[in-house]
Amino acid sequence: MLPVVPEEVHGIRRVVLFGPPGIGKTTAAGALARRLGRPVLRLAPGPQDTGIPYTGLLELALALPPLPSARELADALDEAGAAPTSPHGSALALRLRRLTATVLREAPPVTLVVDNTQWLDEASSAVLGWALRQAPELPVIATERTWRPEAGGHWSGEDAYPVRVPALTARQIASLLSQHRPDPSAVARLYTRSGGNPALALALAEACGRSAQDDPPLPSAARRLLGEWLATVSHDVRELLTLAALDDRPDRELLARLAGPAADHFLAQAETAALIDPGDGDGRVRFTASAIAAELTTRLTDTARRLLHARLAQASYDPARRDRHTTLAADSGDPRTARHTAREAARAAGHARRRGEHPLAAELSLLAAQRTPHEDTGLLTERALTAVRDASHCGDLPRARAATRLILEHDTSPAQRVGALMALLDASGQHLHSADELFAAAIHESAGRPGLTAQVLFRQAIWANVNEGAPERAAALASHAAELARAADDTTAAALALTMQARVQRILGHPEAEATLERALSLPRTAPVPVNATPEHLAARHALFDDRPDQARATLLRLLVQAQRTGDTEATVDLLRSLAETELRTGRCAKALDYAHRAQTLSDSAGLFPGPACYTSALVEGTAFRTDTALAQARRGIDASRHEDNKVFLSRNLYALGHLLLAADRPKDALEPLEEVRALEEQQQVRDPSILRWHADLAEAFLAVGRPGEADDLLTYTHRTATDLGRTSVLPALERTRALLDAARGDYDIAAHRLTSAADRLRDVPLERGRTFLALSHTERRARRRASARTAAQKAADLFTAHGAHPWADAATHALHRLEPSSTDTGADARLTGAEERCARLAAAGSSNRDIAAALTVSVKTVEATLTRVYRKLDVHSRVQLAHAIRAALEEAADTE
Repeated sequence: MLPVVPEEVHGIRRVVLFGPPGIGKTTAAGALARRLGRPVLRLAPGPQDTGIPYTGLLELALALPPLPSARELADALDEAGAAPTSPHGSALALRLRRLTATVLREAPPVTLVVDNTQWLDEASSAVLGWALRQAPELPVIATERTWRPEAGGHWSGEDAYPVRVPALTARQIASLLSQHRPDPSAVARLYTRSGGNPALALALAEACGRSAQDDPPLPSAARRLLGEWLATVSHDVRELLTLAALDDRPDRELLARLAGPAADHFLAQAETAALIDPGDGDGRVRFTASAIAAELTTRLTDTARRLLHARLAQASYDPARRDRHTTLAADSGDPRTARHTAREAARAAGHARRRGEHPLAAELSLLAAQRTPHEDTGLLTERALTAVRDASHCGDLPRARAATRLILEHDTSPAQRVGALMALLDASGQHLHSADELFAAAIHESAGRPGLTAQVLFRQAIWANVNEGAPERAAALASHAAELARAADDTTAAALALTMQARVQRILGHPEAEATLERALSLPRTAPVPVNATPEHLAARHALFDDRPDQARATLLRLLVQAQRTGDTEATVDLLRSLAETELRTGRCAKALDYAHRAQTLSDSAGLFPGPACYTSALVEGTAFRTDTALAQARRGIDASRHEDNKVFLSRNLYALGHLLLAADRPKDALEPLEEVRALEEQQQVRDPSILRWHADLAEAFLAVGRPGEADDLLTYTHRTATDLGRTSVLPALERTRALLDAARGDYDIAAHRLTSAADRLRDVPLERGRTFLALSHTERRARRRASARTAAQKAADLFTAHGAHPWADAATHALHRLEPSSTDTGADARLTGAEERCARLAAAGSSNRDIAAALTVSVKTVEATLTRVYRKLDVHSRVQLAHAIRAALEEAADTE
């Protein structure tokens, strides 16, 4: 796994690669040297060489023994070593410079690689620097840990080009660790702990392979490497970084309170050494690898740790964090203070929870439980249960497990034990490989208690739907849970179970879904439940699926107020997301952007699973703001969903990615994610096409890449399913793609009629209507009805502009510009030659320029020139337009022959 070395170093004679220990400087230097195509002359000073003058020059002389000048240099170095005083400024010093320059000139063509130059002795670097100025054509690659050139420039040359060797990406770390066969969650943890440092990741992976802990102690190899890394900065810098490591959200203001005006200077040193990331404007101080913080805190004694926490408590300006440090500064072994510190930690946890800071709340509530005396069993259990819930809210598995152990080790009730087990499941996500055992343990604890068993089955239904992708099983579990809850006269649990059953029935296309939801809505609820789990929220989602946005909006706004009043961050995020999607459907792009941004900000600040917020942000931003930021959100959501093994939001984020790529005129790129959506939906037995509307987009992508038969089959099947289920809101989008298929077959009149009819049915869905007008414009243009094409494009542009759908407005404006009168509108110039026709067919089928050149045995430049003529003759500007236009153009050319 090679580090990335920028291409711009090509042709540069003097390059300095720098970065922390283990980052891959030596590997990068070797890769760069191989690019130059010369033999490598390598010097590798070690830490033991730093204090011995001329060690580096001696290594150079001994590496070139056949050269007389090299032997003479070695002899001169022997004399220098035997001299009673330093030869600096003497005739011997001048002789060493002359001989070194001669060695470099007389050496065969090589690339000089000097590794770990931080250990090159001062005398050698002075002589080498002078000699290299006399050999400007000699390529030199130096590696060192930090880039600190002297005032006169780097010793390897005043024009030395510095390159920071970057950390590996998450995917590269996964490839590097493939021999250890880690699961995706382990890869993610190792990437965070190592910060992409390959040597550190390998050392940490060895420890993970031997330990069952989520966050095992640092192994000795990792600690050695981290020790070398931290040794590149001063003691004062390490002390400040230790204080940062003890805080859960360190920032520059806090550290300035602790270190005074010197804090900025110390942090600049840490940033130069790549121990912390460059600031992104929010003032936060973030370690490049979390293992750095772990190493700094591991070095502390208990007494030193408490003293530093006391300093942090005095300096903290945030009350919750001040309470955290005060709790951690207290002596946990002193029973006189245990009750007080536990009470203060529980109070601080509540404050953090109300602010939506669930990771901090999880830490504080666990501290409260751990500091509670064991004889206070009831209070300890209550606090431990709170800690499990807080940890589950932010996916903090280690703390969830620690709190669960506290509960199971004490004499607690079945309801408390079941509650702890279910909260542990929430915290685990896909990290839990023993879900079946956990559910079995919960069923055992709830035996003979139908109300408790109903709660377990309800959670099992959620797990089956989201993590296993088994909605039929989920529906059966939810139905059984509802029956048991009713038997226990628990109408709240019955309503939740029926809501889950209705949710899955809708997915499966069962006709009784709405009746099940009505039953859930009719039941009274005697206990508080998360607002996003209520039947009212599901009813609002169904209204949105069925294009009843006004009804959806009214319900969602009422529920949002409830969620905000209760401080339920996850429910608030879900409701903001639903409102964003509702407003987007009605064309209120500015409101949709606001809701989506609020959901994303709240989700990120609370440390929630990012898949849902990323999906909504991607859809809204791609429609109303910018495609590039939307694509980044979709890709982030995909990565997070794969990591969490959340099949529901993996499908949604993949759909968002495919939809955005198709809208950006990249159908070939859109095809892969959309086909994966189809596979996932089939795997999860999703039959209702109104929930995730990928079908029309996939059919359009099929059509654009020259697979009309598959497009036809998909449209026919989806249309029949939607009609059978009464999902009429899906039909206009299917009709739009069906019209594009008609146009591709040359049936322009049928296509235009179909699109006009679809647009009429979309009067309450303005953005979809605008997209339909845009498709009508393309169709009319292909039919050579440019006036009608301009009218349709203008309608689309007006709609998109009026509703603030900026990327779509740009596309419609571009379509209008293409319809301006041009010299290619008439005449024989629009006919394609035989060579142009062959080239156009291959390009329309998705072949790259290189593939076309190979197929036609011509150069790539010839292909580019030919396609330029084709684009001009057919008045197209991209390959997707070419795919739509080529058939009509070729038929017209054939008719005139």
